Amino acid sequence: MPINHAIWLVGEKPVPLASSRLASEQLLEDMIVKDPRILSSEWMLIGRQEVTSHGGRVDLLAIAPDASLVLIELKRDRTPREIIAQALDYASWVEQLKPDRIAQIFQRFSGGKSLDVAFQERFGVVLDEEILNQSHQIIIVAAELDPSTERIISYLNARDIAVNAVFFQVFEHGNEKLLSRAWLIDPGETQANVASTTSSAKGEKEPWNGEFYVSFGDATSRSWEDARRFGFISGGGGSWYSQTLKLLSPGDRVWVKIPKKGYVGVGVVQEQVQPVLDFKIQTEMGEQPALDLLKHADLYRSTAEDAECAEYFVRVNWLDAVPENRAVNEVGLFGNQNTVCQPTTPKWRHTVDRLKKFFPNWAG
Repeated sequence: MPINHAIWLVGEKPVPLASSRLASEQLLEDMIVKDPRILSSEWMLIGRQEVTSHGGRVDLLAIAPDASLVLIELKRDRTPREIIAQALDYASWVEQLKPDRIAQIFQRFSGGKSLDVAFQERFGVVLDEEILNQSHQIIIVAAELDPSTERIISYLNARDIAVNAVFFQVFEHGNEKLLSRAWLIDPGETQANVASTTSSAKGEKEPWNGEFYVSFGDATSRSWEDARRFGFISGGGGSWYSQTLKLLSPGDRVWVKIPKKGYVGVGVVQEQVQPVLDFKIQTEMGEQPALDLLKHADLYRSTAEDAECAEYFVRVNWLDAVPENRAVNEVGLFGNQNTVCQPTTPKWRHTVDRLKKFFPNWAG
């Protein structure tokens, strides 16, 4: 059924706000360009109305922290078949974009700025040309979402084609108009599909081997020694970094890598993801709040009340783990900036086979 929601003004007697419409979907596109957080606070726009080699025009193009691309299409007045077919056609063009072409697209969009510089300023990491556009996702932006579009998008995403829809509805409050947003599918699920298709050679894919990859990133905001000592992995600072932790369930096996350092441990998940305010650590004195013990507790405390930016934790029983200075790193091992992913590239199978030799207690 199509997405529909309402907003009430809070009071002794709740008052529903009247629904309204934007003057045009062009206005919505203009708003997104001025403030991309309307769509996602984790993406950086890099192109607008870019002409494809097929003669069409991509409404918006963005880049995610893992250097994957995000194709954004506004539904406007097109039928479900038209918008989905057109988006898939544009995606076939996006998939073929090389780093130099992507850099040119951004230069046109930004008035001559460097993609490398802008990416590092936005995400705090160096843009790795080797992983740029190794995968992509499709986002349909709709003022209204009909049942047919919903069915098609759900069908494709369930088959690991990373496509999602974001639905906007307008409400009136006095002389003001309010814009609300709702995703058709949890963005974490779509992000997981993007990560699973990432490989060193496009088109190189095999069934997932059941082993989860974890990136334990950014030493300025999390401590591997804390994680190894107290038994957890974590992610935060934005929903893009924390939402893939939802993929993990008790019993899942995770292989953990510190970016630029190497693999440091393998363990089994004990509990579902928890926000930092709820996460407790077992000590000789009994359970204590993580915010009382962790090295970066002050940082976590500053964002704990913000559901999007807070740090989130997954409890792990380490089967085999080493200090950071003994991290395993060699040519050919898998790497990805997503906090959690389910790789479907042969490189991941090779990586797990190699890691089992370095972490002999991997089976428990």
